[in-house]
Amino acid sequence: MNAMKVFILLISLFSASAYAVIDGHKYPFEDPADAARFEQLAEDLRCPKCQNQNLADSNAPVAADLRDKVYELMQEGKNDEEVVNYLVARYGDFVRYKPPFRIDTLLLWGAPVLMLIFGIILVIGLRRQAGASPSVLTAEEQQKLNELKARLNDSETTARNTNS
Repeated sequence: MNAMKVFILLISLFSASAYAVIDGHKYPFEDPADAARFEQLAEDLRCPKCQNQNLADSNAPVAADLRDKVYELMQEGKNDEEVVNYLVARYGDFVRYKPPFRIDTLLLWGAPVLMLIFGIILVIGLRRQAGASPSVLTAEEQQKLNELKARLNDSETTARNTNS
């Protein structure tokens, strides 16, 4: 009798639908692999309204609509590429966290490299400037500097004498 209860429990567990729960909303799937696939897609796709949140994390109404659309497309038998292509056709490459490398996304991919090169050039320039020999004063500038030093020494001497 005990083995029978365990068998019934196992049968009921394996026959239950898998759920993908995002933002408190349950998306039922027949296959746990599809639920995992849905969750992965929701994490890989960006909310068009939110600057840096994926569909799984966003509470925006458009993100909820897109999660529903992803679920609907998956129920229609679409694969991941078809789902992503559907959303890209409507919202552009912004919905992807990793946009494809094309001419129109060249600046997006090249900007980090350009910033690195600019930073290296800036550091090299600053180091060269810091390592340059100090400028030599003209005779007139040297005379003014000596006069200022003498005045400073005189004022320090006077201050010491008055404090004593």
